[in-house]
This record gives sequence, C-alpha cells and structure tokens, in this order.
Amino acid sequence: MVVTKALRTKVMAGLLASLMVACGGGSGSPSTPPQAVTPPAPVGKAEAFRFLNQSTFGATEAEATRLMGLGDSSNAYSRWIDAEISKPVSLLRPAVEVAYPNPVPTGFNVATLNTIRQEQWFANVLRGEDQLRQRVAFALSQIMVVSQIGALNNLPFAHADYHDMLARNAFGNFRTLLEDVTLHPAMGIYLSMLGNRRAVANTNLRPDENYAREMMQLFSIGLVQLNIDGSVKTDATGQPAPTYDQAIIEGFARVFTGWTWACPSTLPNCTFTTARVQLGFAANYNQVKPMQLYADQHEAGTKQLLNYTGAALPGGLVPANQAGAKDLADALDNVFNHPNVGPFIAKQLIQKLVTSNPSRAYVQRVAERFNNDGTGRRGNLEAVVRAILLDTEARNAASGSGAATAGKLKEPLLRLTQFWRAYGVTSASGKLGVARNFSGGTPSAQFGQGQGLSPSVFNFFSPSYAPPGEIADGGFVSPEMQLATEILAASSTNYLYTQAFTRTQAQAANLNADDMYITTTDELAIAVDSEALINRVAERLLGGAGQMSAALKTEAKAQIERTTVPATNQTTALATRTADAIYFVVTSPEYALQR
Repeated sequence: MVVTKALRTKVMAGLLASLMVACGGGSGSPSTPPQAVTPPAPVGKAEAFRFLNQSTFGATEAEATRLMGLGDSSNAYSRWIDAEISKPVSLLRPAVEVAYPNPVPTGFNVATLNTIRQEQWFANVLRGEDQLRQRVAFALSQIMVVSQIGALNNLPFAHADYHDMLARNAFGNFRTLLEDVTLHPAMGIYLSMLGNRRAVANTNLRPDENYAREMMQLFSIGLVQLNIDGSVKTDATGQPAPTYDQAIIEGFARVFTGWTWACPSTLPNCTFTTARVQLGFAANYNQVKPMQLYADQHEAGTKQLLNYTGAALPGGLVPANQAGAKDLADALDNVFNHPNVGPFIAKQLIQKLVTSNPSRAYVQRVAERFNNDGTGRRGNLEAVVRAILLDTEARNAASGSGAATAGKLKEPLLRLTQFWRAYGVTSASGKLGVARNFSGGTPSAQFGQGQGLSPSVFNFFSPSYAPPGEIADGGFVSPEMQLATEILAASSTNYLYTQAFTRTQAQAANLNADDMYITTTDELAIAVDSEALINRVAERLLGGAGQMSAALKTEAKAQIERTTVPATNQTTALATRTADAIYFVVTSPEYALQR
C-alpha cells in the first residue's frame, strides 16, 4: 500500500490534534476542599499499560497481568520496580565479540559488526528481562550521546560497551556515570577528548574544547542557570543567567588533556604518541578500557571551573601543578555538585519516560530526590527513577497541571518496539534480523531513530522543541514532534502496513528465515466479528477497548466490514480483516500518544 498525500495529511493532522489535547490547556486548577481518604484501588489494565509504557519498551498483556497481581496501587508499582532493579544487565558487547571472526579474513569490514550490535539491542529490548534498566539506559543514551554515524563507525566494541556502561550505571550514582562517560573511549573518540594535548607555547596547539563544552551544555548543567523546579533564573537585566562562559570552557578543556587509549600490555613502555594510534579492534580490547592519563601531555597550569555558592574549589579555580587524575576528580566534582544538575537531569528523564511538559512541582520533587535520596546521598539514579515513575503526576494523568498537559508523543522507535512486543515478533531463525527488516539495515530510514544512530551529539530531537503553532504559542514543548515529518510519517505508516498485512505467522513459510513476523492467531479466531476483533486489538495495543475513541472504533469497524467473509476463501478474508484492525490501531493517534 502506498500512502497517499491525503492519508499522510490525515495521519499528521490526527497526531497534531491529539497532541494538542495532551499538551494544551491552562497551568492549573482552583484548589478543592480536602477529600475523604479512600483505600488504595486495584491496578486496572489501563493503569498497568500506562505504567509499563513509561517504564519498558512497550506494555504487553502478560506483563500487565503480572503487575496487577503484585498488589494495589499503593504497592504494586514499587514492587515491580524493586524486581526490575535486582535483575542482571542485558549486554551488547558479548554478541559483538562472538561475531568477530578469528582468524580475521582478508578485507574484513569491522563496521559490519554494528549490525550485530543493533540486532542484540532489539533482542534485549524486545525479549530481555531488565526492561526498566534498558529503558533508562536508552534515555541516558539520548542525553549523553555517542553515534555510529561518524568516527565510531569502525569501533563497534567501543560503541557496544558504551551502551553497556550506561545500562550498568542506570541505577547507580550520577557522579560515577559522569566519570565513566568522560573516560570511555567511545566518548573520547566521538567528542575528541581522546588524544587531547596540552598547549605548546609559540604554536597554534591548544586543548580541544569539544568535550568540555558538550559535557556542560548537554550532559549535566545546560546553558542557563535553573531554579530547583527547572525554571530559568534571570540576571539583573531580566535575561537568562548563563551557567558558564568561554573561560570556563577553556578551563575544563585544560583538565581534559593527556588522556588517550589505555596502553596495551604488549607495550610496557608505551608513550602518549604510540598509544594514540592503538585502535585495539580486538587485541587487549583498548576500545573498552577507560582512557589512560599520560602526565607529560596534561596541562599543568590553573584551570577556571564553575564558580557557584557551595563550590568546593575557592573561586572555582583548580590549582596549578596537580596530578591529572586529581584535576579530573576536582572538575567532575565541580560539575556534579552544581545546583543545575538535579533539575536539568530530572526534567530530561521525566520527558523521556513520562511527559513532555511536567509541572514545575514535579520537576522539583524529582530534583530534590537527586540532591538527597533520603539518606543524604546525592545523584542516586535509582532514587531518581523511582521518584519519576511513582510521582502522582506519573500515576494520575489528572494531577499536577491537569490532564490537558499529561503525557507525550511516543518516540517512533518505541511505537515499533511496543507493537512488536505486543505481538510477539519473531522469525523462522529466531533472530531479530535488523539488516533484513529495514531499508539500509537500520530503522532510521523508516522511523528516524535507531540505537546509536543519532545524527549528532544533539540527539534525534531537542528536549525543548516546540512545533510552530498552538503548542509553541501555548508555551509547551513536544520534543518527539521534531521527528513527525511528512516523509517519516509516510515511511513509518507504510512499514507498519507491511508488517500487519504481509509479515504475520500466516506468511512465515514464504518469508526469509530472518524476516520478523508477528503472531495474530487470537485475532484471526474472532475476525468474523468486527466488534470483537477491534476490541481485541485495542486490548492488546491500548490496554482496553475503553481506551479507543469512538471515532477510531467507527472508522476501523467500517474498514473491517468492507471485507466480507464468504463461504469460500475465508482464510484470506479473515486475514485481511485482522490486518485492517491492527493497522488502524497501530497507526492511530491513540496509539501514538502516551497519556
């Protein structure tokens, strides 16, 4: 099916109209008298789906049933989180290692291992047990970005291990995460800290400022000073107060000198110069070892860092002639303890997991948990994730600033993973063959996203993006709408059409062994009844027939009933009806929105 311009326009209009319901409206409601305390309610299927779409790669009926069995609304969610945190980490790097040939054939293209990395990522997020950890790691990967596009294309071990590092740190401490990100070779290559050298007098050689700038702007404090609730502080002229200036960028750049590849054990007398050329595709796995300091290339002078109330360094100044490791520790502590970090990171994680437009009170509650997890610890990401998911605004769409601003547009890749999880996607080989299932071997062409495929360090979309018109005019944002272009709306819709109509268990015998197909047996069994069929699809994708609008149900039933079920050739007719029902729901605004 080719999506016509009229249908593309209808899809885009539906998404925008529904998003306006999610993002529009006032900033609050009048206070109400205190209500009588009522016992906690059971967790219903719709509530379970809402929680699981915030905390996993897509709600499934089986997981919703398990969640509902953990207790009522006062304890089921926290018990589910407890179990998730205890699960072992699903990794990418082991699969890449296994796929690396030994011996290496002549002409082997190491970049082909990136396909293995992506396939393993899909395996982890579709079938892995540690759903919450992987979802948080995915969110972190869009804040502390590295990408296969560019210098990392030929460093598949580094790229896979970088994601594993994020997953290992998902419930750890932000200070540890920041150091692991800073010293990881993948980041060192991507933002050119690896091989960064001290200045040389009377030459143009100066420390590279790339990582210093992005570490502050994107990974930790942002461009402007924030209040604890995420609102912007202004200076005496009413303008946003900046967090740093060029002198501070240069100071951090000087800190980040002298670091490069960890010296291979086969080169005991390795120098900075020889280490810079050690790409370590396999031997010693230099790609996954934290970068090593070479003192002779570290800047010895003073370094101006962030100066703020409570900063440990007087004036934010690192003394001259410290050891490079001490400089690094002081610099990362200086960033970590800046008052912006809590609200800056809290708001972005809320946006990635729960809602595009959290209230200031929501941001403040999570930021305060970042600042102090209740035991005096700062930066405890486990406590932050709990605070985000258990907050009243996450669990009750009508709380906070009201239902009008609740929720978000789902990221395109998450729409796909939820669909595949709901319908148990698999293949004859059992593999999730990315190269066979997407144009160009990655989901980017169809969905605008793919694991580790951001077009730049600024991610697939900006957290502050607001589409022109009513959303922007209302002072709201919808970051994922930056990917809602006409071409991506058409390509993703066509992809889902192909999946629903031609890649199901009924066609499995005619597919390639690695082609991924969905299982629609339950729907086929009731497809003669259009009402039962559309309700069944809604149960599987929306968490209940009650989550479907009357307009969608009417249109879907009308389409289903255009295919009659004759006495002969019933198999084809039932398959068409089933595909129509699935296609209408999976491409609907109701499905695209996470409320």
